[in-house]
Amino acid sequence: MSAFLSHLSPIPSFPAYSGPYKVGTQDVEIPVSQLSSPTPSPDPSITTISFRLFYPYDVTANAPAKKSVHWLPDPQANYFQAYMKFLGSSPRLASLLSFLPILRPIFWTTIPAIRDGNLASPIKGSKRWPVMVFSHGLGGTRNGYSVLCGSLASHGMVVVAPEHRDGSAPISMGPKPLKGGQKPAEYRHLPHNPPKDLLRGVEDERMQQLKIRCWELGLVHDALLRFDKGEDLSNLAATSPQKSRLSIFTSTLDVHTPGKISWSGHSFGAATVIQFVKSVFYPPDSTTPADYKSLYNPPRDSPMTQQINASTPTILLDLWAIPLSIPRLRWLWKKPLPAYTSPDGSPPLAILSEAFFKWKGNFEDTKRVIALPKTRSTKLKPLVFYPISSAHLSQSDFGLLYPYLTRKFMKALDPERTMRLNVRAILESLRRCNINVADTSSIDLEITENENIGIVKALENRQRWPLGQDHKILATDEGMVRGWVNVNVGPELDVGMPTPKGFADEEKSWEWHVANGEDGDAGAADGDVDGLVNASSPGEAVVKGEMMKD
Repeated sequence: MSAFLSHLSPIPSFPAYSGPYKVGTQDVEIPVSQLSSPTPSPDPSITTISFRLFYPYDVTANAPAKKSVHWLPDPQANYFQAYMKFLGSSPRLASLLSFLPILRPIFWTTIPAIRDGNLASPIKGSKRWPVMVFSHGLGGTRNGYSVLCGSLASHGMVVVAPEHRDGSAPISMGPKPLKGGQKPAEYRHLPHNPPKDLLRGVEDERMQQLKIRCWELGLVHDALLRFDKGEDLSNLAATSPQKSRLSIFTSTLDVHTPGKISWSGHSFGAATVIQFVKSVFYPPDSTTPADYKSLYNPPRDSPMTQQINASTPTILLDLWAIPLSIPRLRWLWKKPLPAYTSPDGSPPLAILSEAFFKWKGNFEDTKRVIALPKTRSTKLKPLVFYPISSAHLSQSDFGLLYPYLTRKFMKALDPERTMRLNVRAILESLRRCNINVADTSSIDLEITENENIGIVKALENRQRWPLGQDHKILATDEGMVRGWVNVNVGPELDVGMPTPKGFADEEKSWEWHVANGEDGDAGAADGDVDGLVNASSPGEAVVKGEMMKD
């Protein structure tokens, strides 16, 4: 019994990041009043934006030792109870569980990063650090993807992880409560497959969430511009005004060159990135139908509009596509990714879990989002992969946080290696987008002494992608990387075809799936992980018990 109970405890600390840089991190909370948004606020009650920064740490700086960074954000009791409620506990039970000794170790789990550490000098050959903005999924927080974000930072990037206040995080506390101040943003439970009489309301709620998320990403972009300019912004997350370290980013961030900021997200966060990038790139015009609902429309002369172009790196992890296909958003849904508007566009990258690859309806929509449309003539192809024996949570910290439970109930056999494969693919895709990041280590490359890498092929790849290094991870040849599968979505998929499912098309969705050979079962039978499944939500996409409620 004691051995089993020990499996319920999380790891004491996440694995050290494998890149050549140590990682520093800062918790940031900035008043909205100090930032400029290119669009009006969708929710006046949101008075600050919150995000965590991961960045290369300067180990040579003479600085005092820093405290460890706890994975569970402060105030920890509130976040723990919010997670318990997210998983279905009543408020009273969630409070009681926070005192249960077997669950208490989560309060002490740490992130292997230096709190408020100094920023290292940019990578050789660069004057500024590349930047990525990462949007979390349902149930995520600014700390919920620390392994992925920290790993990328350890290879020479500044990664910004916002905590969205649209009701998608278990809770987002905001600054210390003051009279009349911002209230915590609690999780909003919305049905993935609502009855007909609730469809319109659920659509409105999801669109409002996307609207808030896009607005927050715009504010994050403005904050980054101000960091680089050295403006004096208030960081309410700092322990005191004197301890705010935002000035270390002055004149160090590559945020002014158009197309240089990378945008990535997981699940609903990936949907947010698609909605955001397309909204910026495609403003409503004379062809826009009257029923189209614009969620984010910055002025054409704004820095935000100038940043997004065909070269913008777009990285999607387990995209949850249903919110994008709401009827009032379909004009934008049918537009191709900005990358396909230019022969020199940056190839989009989509990394699925095996669970989401087998969720047929969502996979078809993912292909519509990322595939090259028929009307475009370019050699650019999307990059789509998935690691075998991976679950939806494998791309978040939860896959590593509880490794026994991940393997036992999610059928994810090697969560740490799965994360490394994700990081390898993201890094190499960035190199192909001419983003200068550090080389992947030989350990992560899994190179053996007897391996014949193929010098001629390597030279050909280097000529095509001058910054490329880990070419095998994005190769389309079968078996180049163990347990890593390339998915050919086809270069001529018609993204303009009618979407077979969505919040407002439940009858059509059912008929379409039946007509296309799906039996309508909400999930695979216990132990059946071989066939595609039909589902209406991420939680129904895999074997029962494999995923959290997201």
